[in-house]
Amino acid sequence: MDTGHGHAHGGHTHKNGHDHHPAGRWAQLRHRLSDLVGGHSHDSADQIDDVLEADAAGRRALLISLAGLGLTATLQAVVVMLSGSVALLGDTLHNIADALTAVPLLLAFTLTRRPPTTRFTYGYGRAEDLAGLAVLAMITLSSALAAWAAIDRLLHPQHINHLAAVAAAGLVGFAGNEIVARYRILVGHQIGSAALVADGLHARADGFTSLAVVLGAVGVALDWRWADPAAGLAITVAVLGVLRSAARVVGARLMDAVDPETVAEATRTLLHTDGIETVRELRLRWIGHTLRAEADVTVDPDLTLTAAHDVAHAAEAHLLRHIRRLSAATIHTSPAHHDTAAVAAP
Repeated sequence: MDTGHGHAHGGHTHKNGHDHHPAGRWAQLRHRLSDLVGGHSHDSADQIDDVLEADAAGRRALLISLAGLGLTATLQAVVVMLSGSVALLGDTLHNIADALTAVPLLLAFTLTRRPPTTRFTYGYGRAEDLAGLAVLAMITLSSALAAWAAIDRLLHPQHINHLAAVAAAGLVGFAGNEIVARYRILVGHQIGSAALVADGLHARADGFTSLAVVLGAVGVALDWRWADPAAGLAITVAVLGVLRSAARVVGARLMDAVDPETVAEATRTLLHTDGIETVRELRLRWIGHTLRAEADVTVDPDLTLTAAHDVAHAAEAHLLRHIRRLSAATIHTSPAHHDTAAVAAP
């Protein structure tokens, strides 16, 4: 308590589920049971809110998609060797690169399970965001390789065999990538992982560009020999488009961007906490696929230090219960003054 300035500090950082905070645990349990019977509405992207469960879901999604894309790329590689299709080669390279992006993400999900240390006091959640940069690098590399192969084939045309097999392999690539993309994006939204969403967008781009392989095969069948390398170049352009989308997702996360509606919801939650008069400041940030909150709120200046501390406890519990994927909150209480910048309770 800073008696010199008359501030009452009720703020402490508490992890969800600590033994000294049983009331918060029971409140969260009641909240989850309420969700099951329809008492409190969350959409499908908000159902996984436990950190360990989220980690397990992320690793499971990566392992399953790695196996699926590995099988897809293997089947396509066989057809590439038989046909010599450069468009299919580009698509296969994309699928291999997409499968390999699971490796740094798996390492990141494993690393985030480590507890905080005196050096990394916030833990290792940022490893997941850094893995998103590896995804962007893989997308860039696969795009460059496909462009080089297509340009080389335009300059040095070659005959393509087994056109039916090439078209079939393109369809297999589309189906495999779309299934993996849907799964990665779904789980990524559920656990709040920007890196996993970006990886899903990468798979989706590869899926649609697989259809360009089919068009290239049809063009060659019509004796348009340029159709196959042209399809390869079309793949490159499409992947550059998804690179831009993925870069925006990953870049926003690295810059601590948070959905404004989440900030508004957290503000409303604080203002509905008994004893809080205004919210002077509220900050939210992502660390991996979990959120942390820091808030400065005002209370009645006549409250005792213990009472102000209880208000901070209640505010923390409300935030943990109502803000999806929030893992910790620090609440600072100050005596209420005339503060035009504060958000007042209605």
